[in-house]
Amino acid sequence: MSALTAALRHPTLRLIFLALLALGAHNASVYPYQSLIAIERIGMSKPAFSLVLVLASVTAVSSSVLFGIWGDQHGQRRRIALIAALCSFTGLSLMLVLPGVVSLILCHGILLPVASSLYGQLFALARLATPPEHSRDGTQAALRSAMSISFLAMLIFWTFAFGTQIDVMAVYVSAGMAAFGLLVLIALYWPRDGSTDWQDQPSGLNLAQAFKEIAKGTILLRLLLLGAISSSGILYMVLISLVFEDSPVRDASDVALYVGMVAGWEVPCLLLLPRLAGRFRRSTLLAAGSAVYTLHLLALPLLSDTPMIWAMTLVAGIGGTAIISLPITYYQDLMQSRPGTAGAMLALQKLVADVLGAAAFALGTSFGSYGAVAVIGTVMALCGGFGLLWADRNHRLP
Repeated sequence: MSALTAALRHPTLRLIFLALLALGAHNASVYPYQSLIAIERIGMSKPAFSLVLVLASVTAVSSSVLFGIWGDQHGQRRRIALIAALCSFTGLSLMLVLPGVVSLILCHGILLPVASSLYGQLFALARLATPPEHSRDGTQAALRSAMSISFLAMLIFWTFAFGTQIDVMAVYVSAGMAAFGLLVLIALYWPRDGSTDWQDQPSGLNLAQAFKEIAKGTILLRLLLLGAISSSGILYMVLISLVFEDSPVRDASDVALYVGMVAGWEVPCLLLLPRLAGRFRRSTLLAAGSAVYTLHLLALPLLSDTPMIWAMTLVAGIGGTAIISLPITYYQDLMQSRPGTAGAMLALQKLVADVLGAAAFALGTSFGSYGAVAVIGTVMALCGGFGLLWADRNHRLP
């Protein structure tokens, strides 16, 4: 709580906390329901919607990397953040005013993925703004808790709202309000270039040099290892609804409850993380978090029919805390003078995790079992965790 209190006293860190609150509400409103809206309401075929998801993935990675490099080259982080927030508001407005196939492709395939780059830019600003006397791991974990808080609150809200037969398209109203709030926060309170207490030195690298830096072997190796670790989270989100649907004692409400409880446990764990972050290397905590998290992944198909499954939400919250928060500062230390590019590495990591998760799911289901998917995902995540320990064994990061 001391890290959170210190962050809220700092004007720029307080802005980031509020922006992440809005971003969590935005994500919880749209992403859990986008497939339902696209297929059931708009009438897209499943293969067509799959292509939208591919487009979204490519757009998100490309925009995050390009915006990150642009910010490091020229500063202008406020302008980049405004563009991202405006894209979100525009896409959501399209779906409210002109719902249809074209609007859905523009919104979910292009505009919202561009807006997702704001996540990395917020933590790039946090890296620059955090005073030297503050723990960066503690500060960024406290800031990240804002997203979990609002995600959980919005998930609970929509669970009850849908129980009153409200139309699913109403999610674009709450998401649009969150996007508008983001736009206002950034326009009014994001520090202008040259007016800050910290120095934001241009990188001096052109586009080709910036890409060459990302492609260094030491960075690519760690990107792959962290992607393998976070693929366990991708598989969790895929398996939870499928496993519970196959269970004779679970239904869709149990899926929402389980996901909500995991998000709820993440909040206190994120606030407690600073007590450990200063005592252990990040790679050690990431490997430990991966090992703990995979216990919950393995338990999904094994314990889904028993009351013990609810205890695994705590296990998932503890392990997931390290996986969702520590890569941020890990990349920032890996690329110390490139906070924007470091933030963009999160998008590249998600792409790696998506590909590995899809491969694990395809291989596991070829054996005819969700349990096989969980085992493959566990092996993959543990290899990532222990590989990271090996890569950082000499404590020498570039």
